[in-house]
Amino acid sequence: MNDTNYLNKKKRKKGWIMLGIVLIIVLCGAVVVGIIADKNVKAMNSCVDSVLAILEEHHRMKALDVGKYEDMTIYGLMKFDVEQYEIEELGNLSVMRMNVGLMQMATIVITPRDKNMPLLSADYMYILSKRKCYLEFYDVVTQKDDMYNKLLKELSKMHEEYAHLENVEVSPAWYADLLTVTSYKSGSFGEDVDLEALLLDSLQIYVNHEKGLSRLSEEEQSEKRMITVQYTDNLINKGGISTDVFKKELGEMETKEFFDNVFFGTAVE
Repeated sequence: MNDTNYLNKKKRKKGWIMLGIVLIIVLCGAVVVGIIADKNVKAMNSCVDSVLAILEEHHRMKALDVGKYEDMTIYGLMKFDVEQYEIEELGNLSVMRMNVGLMQMATIVITPRDKNMPLLSADYMYILSKRKCYLEFYDVVTQKDDMYNKLLKELSKMHEEYAHLENVEVSPAWYADLLTVTSYKSGSFGEDVDLEALLLDSLQIYVNHEKGLSRLSEEEQSEKRMITVQYTDNLINKGGISTDVFKKELGEMETKEFFDNVFFGTAVE
């Protein structure tokens, strides 16, 4: 065997070894991501299941058929599992869960129709070991009376208990004047319990307060619904981070149909 053939054979052998090492690294990385994703899915489902359990303690819940939106795929990659519930004597609940391996996300929205309550929106994102939580209460009410202001005060006071969680800076949005009590937090695996508790404690105050309120008249419900629709329509017209994703994939008309019939449930009688 001449020197050239020997060197070529040695290079090929070295190349196969390097390829094997790369494949092992990739495989190990995939296994690690899979383990973390499984942990994140469990954390996400725990949060959603706990929300449903609290609501079911206080209300009759009726699961609604979301039709074509049950398994909604955006960009061919982001698959959303969508659920919708009618909360008796309160309004609409929508739940969306997404799992794309490197990222998991749960969105929970309570759109009250029957009582003088703010809209509740919660986004929980799990990006490998990192977490982000966006919890917002929106003014979609006709009267900010003493009872309403008392709720916001109780929520604000309770949120102070979670001041140890790291704050997330968010960009100003056109709907800032509708926001009341908000919490934008981040953390890691170790903060899962506290991040979940922030939402659950907020929800407990929310439903406890709501149980003491009288049901709005039909006229008041209609007026409240108009305020909510104005907000949701403006999300489509003026934009929002997640709304823009849906608009780009579904188009404005389809996004509005999804918002009205499922996500905010303003079209549900």
